[in-house]
Amino acid sequence: MSIESYLREAAAVRPSERQMMWYDTEFYAFIHFGVNTFTDREWGLGDEDPAIFNPVDLDCDQWVEAVKAAGAKGLVITAKHHDGFCLWPSKYTEHSVKNSPWKNGRGDVVREAAEACRKGGIKFGFYLSPWDRNCALYGTDEYNDYYKAQLTELLTEYGDVFMVWFDGACGEGPNGKKQVYDFKGYIDLVRKYQPNAVIFNDAGPDVRWIGNESGTARFAEWAVTPCELTKFAEVQTGPGPLKGDLSHMYNTLPDIGAMSNILYSKGLCFCGSEVDMSIRPGWFYHSVEEPHSLERLMRTYMTSVGGNACFHLNVPPMPNGRLDERDVVRLRELGDALKEAFGTNLAAGAQTVRHQEEGCTQGMYEISLDGQKEISYVMLKENIREKGQRVESFVIQAQDEYGRWVQIYAGTVIGHKRICKVNAKTGTLRILITAARAEAELLPIEVY
Repeated sequence: MSIESYLREAAAVRPSERQMMWYDTEFYAFIHFGVNTFTDREWGLGDEDPAIFNPVDLDCDQWVEAVKAAGAKGLVITAKHHDGFCLWPSKYTEHSVKNSPWKNGRGDVVREAAEACRKGGIKFGFYLSPWDRNCALYGTDEYNDYYKAQLTELLTEYGDVFMVWFDGACGEGPNGKKQVYDFKGYIDLVRKYQPNAVIFNDAGPDVRWIGNESGTARFAEWAVTPCELTKFAEVQTGPGPLKGDLSHMYNTLPDIGAMSNILYSKGLCFCGSEVDMSIRPGWFYHSVEEPHSLERLMRTYMTSVGGNACFHLNVPPMPNGRLDERDVVRLRELGDALKEAFGTNLAAGAQTVRHQEEGCTQGMYEISLDGQKEISYVMLKENIREKGQRVESFVIQAQDEYGRWVQIYAGTVIGHKRICKVNAKTGTLRILITAARAEAELLPIEVY
């Protein structure tokens, strides 16, 4: 197969409908809450006494109201972290809320969070740590059955789930052996009981880790990935034209979807990335920490949601079960800043003309605005649902007062969404597709 033919095959790799729903969610919250909240730790040991868990003022409605104010459209709760303590009364362990003083052992944080999400009109998801430092079965084959039993409880007893979040953290069990996780079996259960839920894991199948927890996105983020990295995702192409070895590939690499990699792959998948970070330095609540600045959160939003990824922002509740007012204020500030930035689309109703020669992978879109406008952002989107991700690079030009075309932005990939920060006063814009894997198709262009 020629390189040209393979690039066209790569251009046809498309997301599933569940992946499109995830992409359109764009921004959602993480809630890290559990015994670590009461021990002031990040990773628990598994020997914590359930008696320490007592969030006397638990208010999941407050969580939902606060994250909605920021613009988040979903919430994912840590139903179980590495310490093995379950925030629901699991039938399969005593290390859970049922043996805590909270609500005399009759409480269920997962249920309250799910109901608050439904009432507040946002999506609900959960994180279930594969690593369990409390379970005596960990490190044996029997542990996978135990884990699947708990996973089934969460998948079947709490309504619709939009995301199931796994990670790869893996320590030694009581027998001194690390657990071999049956991710294939876990994925099959999610598909059986929650077919519309996306699954996050380092290796897919639906969503993958960006490679850091600092909110830092790649310069060019491809959702079309080599199967050597996203081994649980559906392979949609044949092998690349160049024989090679991509076994070294990991999420921290800067060029995962680059042409120089995909040509050596044994097949390509569609697996978008999630940018996850906490609003504070830690993931669980620590009273001495302050929330990050509004500027940092805005920057992360622009480079995640605006960089062909999604933004997963953790907001940890205090031991009393409520969010710290400092975090609530910062979330409201973030939502207000996003509304101010993207409140009025200056291109609504504008005339857009597409110039594309048949068979050519370059092209141009020209937008005529209603008079001269001060422009801060140009928002681009590819028609990935029908066409796949194709654009390798693009340029934005603005026509100045003398009729000259001036370059105001140069970018790499577009994908689901690309937010381009610009500074121009103009009545006419051009978007030049300078390189693509096949003929690119943009959705209506937005200008702010």
